[in-house]
Amino acid sequence: MRTIKSYLLLIVTLFVFTPTFAQNKVLNKALKKEYKTKMKELKKDGWKLAGSSRSLDVALLLHYEKLSDPENKELPGEVSSCMSLNICRQAALNNACTYYASLAGSKLKGRVVSDLAVNQTSVDASEEFDRMYAAYERLVEKEIKGEIQESFSIMRTNSTGQKEYRTYFLINETAATKARIKAWENAAMESEAAQKYATKVSDWIKEGFEIE
Repeated sequence: MRTIKSYLLLIVTLFVFTPTFAQNKVLNKALKKEYKTKMKELKKDGWKLAGSSRSLDVALLLHYEKLSDPENKELPGEVSSCMSLNICRQAALNNACTYYASLAGSKLKGRVVSDLAVNQTSVDASEEFDRMYAAYERLVEKEIKGEIQESFSIMRTNSTGQKEYRTYFLINETAATKARIKAWENAAMESEAAQKYATKVSDWIKEGFEIE
């Protein structure tokens, strides 16, 4: 426990000793509160650290330290039921990639609908844009898999004896942007709509989005 408290104090010190002392003092207080609340929640719900010899306390502290870099975003991957730890881990990764790709696709569709003055009401146009969205999501899912890193994983056993598994991944926004751009370039080869609006849409692809 002394080691954990010392580590937390070190993180606190890193936040405090900066030119913006007052702002970081407030941030430090919020981080400590967030850490305590999250630890209490995880332990109450029966979660234990998976695939590591470290404690859950240290894993969470290290995770928050990584998130102090604004380039790093948290990406969750969850599995509701599985029997093998290896299968759980792979499924969590696949689910995280699918989730990210879905968010990217929704972001693209929202910008196309709101900012492109094109008629998508006809059957042909609707199908063509649907192909574009589908191709982009599929390719984002493929490209993003090589860019996300596992921060830590937790698991618990439910009443039926099956494992519930959750991984907290980290994704660097610069790397994610490159993956989205590559996915869009490849999607443009599969869709006439993507080819027609490639230049305009590529600017939107570079924009990040919140991972909820």
